[in-house]
Amino acid sequence: MNRPLSLTTDPIPQLTWRIALPASVGMFFNTMFNFVDTYCAGLLGTEALAALSVSFPLFFLMIAVGSGLSQGATAMISHALGAADVAAARRLFAQSLVFAISAGFMLTVFGLLAGPTSFRLLGAEGTWLAQTLSYMNMIFSGAMFFVVSMALNAGLSAQGETRVYRNFLIIGFFANCALNPMLMWGWSMVPAMGVAGLALATVIIQVGGCVMLWKGVSKTKLAEGLSAADFRPDLKSIREIAGQSIPAALNMMTIAMGIIVMVWYVKHFGQAAVAAIGIATRIEQIVLMPAIGLGTAILSIVGQNHGARLPNRVREAWLTNIRHGVGMMVIGGALVWMFGGWMMGVLSKDPEVIVIGTRYLRIAAITLAAYPILFVTVFMMQGLKRPSYGLWIGIYRQVVAPIAAYHLLAFTLGWGIAGIWWGMSIVTWSAGIFALWWGWKVCRKGVGS
Repeated sequence: MNRPLSLTTDPIPQLTWRIALPASVGMFFNTMFNFVDTYCAGLLGTEALAALSVSFPLFFLMIAVGSGLSQGATAMISHALGAADVAAARRLFAQSLVFAISAGFMLTVFGLLAGPTSFRLLGAEGTWLAQTLSYMNMIFSGAMFFVVSMALNAGLSAQGETRVYRNFLIIGFFANCALNPMLMWGWSMVPAMGVAGLALATVIIQVGGCVMLWKGVSKTKLAEGLSAADFRPDLKSIREIAGQSIPAALNMMTIAMGIIVMVWYVKHFGQAAVAAIGIATRIEQIVLMPAIGLGTAILSIVGQNHGARLPNRVREAWLTNIRHGVGMMVIGGALVWMFGGWMMGVLSKDPEVIVIGTRYLRIAAITLAAYPILFVTVFMMQGLKRPSYGLWIGIYRQVVAPIAAYHLLAFTLGWGIAGIWWGMSIVTWSAGIFALWWGWKVCRKGVGS
């Protein structure tokens, strides 16, 4: 087994890849997990697919809460570890689990009560509504396990350990491939559950993930001396965690809002355009996975080095991750430019969808390099315990600027759907350039105090 990483002394480039690579691999398998669910829902029929689609906003709410908690807890725990205050880190880890259990319970109650009305507002009715509720009621019943698994992962990520979560996501993908058909159609003593079977498979895998991640944490310094007293609710610690987690969760929610804004404008150009952007953004997401992994790496590296008052290493980590990220996305952009049309053809046989999606990917290819600048800077600011930065830039990039740019370019100037594609690129690059300027400004001022 490799020796534990020292985030405050090991070379930054080595730390970056040892943390980011497993995280990127894990994200790939997580994306494939979702592809399997979509494929299996398609086998059940159009209503099952529609049930998964209309459930997205509430499902994403749960993921946003868990992800926000994970980011906030990682920042707090890594900062305490960097300051060599293991007792504080241990207490924060325990309190993040208390927070996660409470948040999971509240999500269950909210989802079960608000689900029917919410899905009706989104257009679901009749058997479509029934299938949506059978899926999401099962998901919300297990909400606590989703959030707790992310809180457990925060304890690992704060120490630079991303391999355990990677292994969970890989095992979860293969388990999902086996459980989905078994629970959808029934097997032996297991009754056929339809779309609810997809949800139950996901919940079962999350329960297994909690067990696996807990075992991983139990082998680290956070578990040494962990006692029942650490889990006694401490309002001060919970407020600190919430102060870091809520802005991060709201930033995640701006992504859902951005998708809604984009789809609302794209739908004016027909069903084929909506289908095309759905497929093309999945391709784009796969290419972006290394950049997302870099965000995971810099959060823990910056958190510990900020806690240890090592501003030069914080600055080095930021610059190193940006250089690596931009370099990879330049290569990724070239591949998307050359093979985007072929990839669209693999995922769709509709000529109109392929043409529209290919045109989008050509513009996306020159936008990709802006994303690592954004991701790395937002996560650096989270590691510095300044989470509101990500929220404000998310509101600008996902909501305010897109509404103005899409309307101006697509309709006022008459560029059509190409105006939306170029609007996305312009908005993303403007946010990326601002992030680069702001990150450099913060690093130059000194961030170790």
